[in-house]
Amino acid sequence: MLCVYCAIGQRASAVAKAVADLRENGAMEYTVVVVSEGNDPPGLSYIAPYSATSIAEYFMEAGRDVLIVYDDLTHHARAYRELSLLLRRPPGREAYPGDIFYIHSRLLERATHMLDELGGGSLTALPIIETEAQNIAAYIPTNLISITDGQIYLAPNLFELGILPAVDVGKSVSRVGGKAQFAAYRAVAGDLKLAYAQFEELETFARFGTRLDENTREVIEHGRRIRTCLKQPEFEPVSVPGQIAILLALTGRLFDSVPLERMRDAELALRKAATDFSAELVQRLTSAEELDGKDRETILQIARETLAPFQDSP
Repeated sequence: MLCVYCAIGQRASAVAKAVADLRENGAMEYTVVVVSEGNDPPGLSYIAPYSATSIAEYFMEAGRDVLIVYDDLTHHARAYRELSLLLRRPPGREAYPGDIFYIHSRLLERATHMLDELGGGSLTALPIIETEAQNIAAYIPTNLISITDGQIYLAPNLFELGILPAVDVGKSVSRVGGKAQFAAYRAVAGDLKLAYAQFEELETFARFGTRLDENTREVIEHGRRIRTCLKQPEFEPVSVPGQIAILLALTGRLFDSVPLERMRDAELALRKAATDFSAELVQRLTSAEELDGKDRETILQIARETLAPFQDSP
């Protein structure tokens, strides 16, 4: 895998920090960085993603798998708007020219997978956009959402609460997730998203000091543990068996009796226990096979034994 990072109209300090992080973790050995800073002319900001894509296509045609990150296309759209207004082209919605959708779709549709007889390389595009006042219904966000196969929405209010990564589960969707992910994920995630959505709605009412019945309190406590498990420190990826064990324990409500202050330790213990799964079980989890009842019960039993020391005594 080779990565291309294209910074469009970004502050020099932000780009320097990103490059320093890449270099510190050894990622610069397989990363190409293309930079157009915020004080550069709009023509350079406009051409930067096309230059980065040409570099990525070179490696793709050589048979490499390439990931290109555009950071971000909102600045690219503004640069193109500035150029278009200087050229006296007719402005449209939000003063953007009428062909702004075509500009971005033509760029992103260069991401593809080559046939084996053509080298077998691939190019995956990950565009980043900026929203104003958390409005994902604005012109540029809706354009890009309609082009891509889904979106991950990062919410400022979650960031302010210290929930990192600040992914808004409700507004983040995937139109290919069910086909691209392992079958075991679909089996264990279940109603997790619905349970989390109910929790967020009820938590809002709970802040007003409303008297809550037992069922509502259980939903809120369960949701708090879901949110805690969704937190992830930077540069700490979780293995597939570890993710499935945690998700299955969440849907099985095994974390509900664990105090919130001990959730982090309990999660780490379960992730460590997942490293001892048998090779046959790990192979089935990472294959296209559905998670059968025997494997599910095996994982749940390991989770029960691992989480027992962290649970409150009845």
